[in-house]
Amino acid sequence: MTRPTMDDVAAEAGVSRALVSLVMRGSPKVSEQRRRAVLRAAEELGYQPHAMARSLASRTSNIVGVLVSDLRNAFFADVVEGMDATAQQAGLELILNTGCRNASRERTALDSLQSFRPGGIILLSPVLPAAAIRETARHYPVVLVSRSSVVPGIDTVNDDGETGAGLAVDHLVSLGHRRIVHFDGGAAFTATPRRRGYLAAMRRHGLEPLVVPSEHTDAAGMAAVRTLLNLFSPNDFPTALLCGNDFNAVGAMSALAEAGLRVPQDVSLVGYDNSSLAALHHISLTTVDQPRVEIGRLAMAALIERLRDERSAPVRMRVPPSLVVRATTAPPRSSS
Repeated sequence: MTRPTMDDVAAEAGVSRALVSLVMRGSPKVSEQRRRAVLRAAEELGYQPHAMARSLASRTSNIVGVLVSDLRNAFFADVVEGMDATAQQAGLELILNTGCRNASRERTALDSLQSFRPGGIILLSPVLPAAAIRETARHYPVVLVSRSSVVPGIDTVNDDGETGAGLAVDHLVSLGHRRIVHFDGGAAFTATPRRRGYLAAMRRHGLEPLVVPSEHTDAAGMAAVRTLLNLFSPNDFPTALLCGNDFNAVGAMSALAEAGLRVPQDVSLVGYDNSSLAALHHISLTTVDQPRVEIGRLAMAALIERLRDERSAPVRMRVPPSLVVRATTAPPRSSS
């Protein structure tokens, strides 16, 4: 069966196609009797107006394009959930695309989103060059999540990664840990403040820092543990790891188990994000919480303000983190 068209609705209701178009756009120029006839025909046929065609006809758009950095990371799913809830309340629809953390693919994905003529665009932790983001902001309202910007036409929503990493180090030190290693997030834009927070906290406690280059993936977490296994003997192995994010920490947990090291008896482990993955009973990861759903809500609310011309000056929102202690941290083995 073919999808019913506006012409089909017009024939069923006994009106012109132009009148059906007016009804679908909510025009006040249509009588109540004809409006009901058109809506009844549309319901009987199962007709739904094409969102992009509707936005083009009305010269406005209820579509918001969202570029998601990594579909495998549960953190991003939680953020999108917050965006979607706020968008639904405002009568907006989301269109999602991803570039799988590849700048070239993200450029293609962004072009695809723009082909839908969205009212605005939210970029969720993109790896796009800054120039590409600035160019997009010339044509659409843009909100950046988990990445900073000083461009006037761009709003930003970030957590305070420096404070968050400091909370994690303070927790581990309070348990008695002194040999604490940080697996950083590589080129990810959130990695810099988290690394800075780790270094500052270690120096504040008079401890020697060690940063192992990594990325925000499970495979990178496994590789970073293997790097440590080549650097340290079992007796000298670090007693605690602060990972760049939860995904990275889960990979580290797997590699530690393969090496015969127990969490937290031999090595304490802290993630970052407090994604839904971290709360699973068999993982129960101590982690730094970013209020993921709230971040999504804030990002969408900022975009809606732009769409409604309620604000022209950019906003720079920084959401405070907190520590969630679960089962992967304990006093070090030397203190047992």
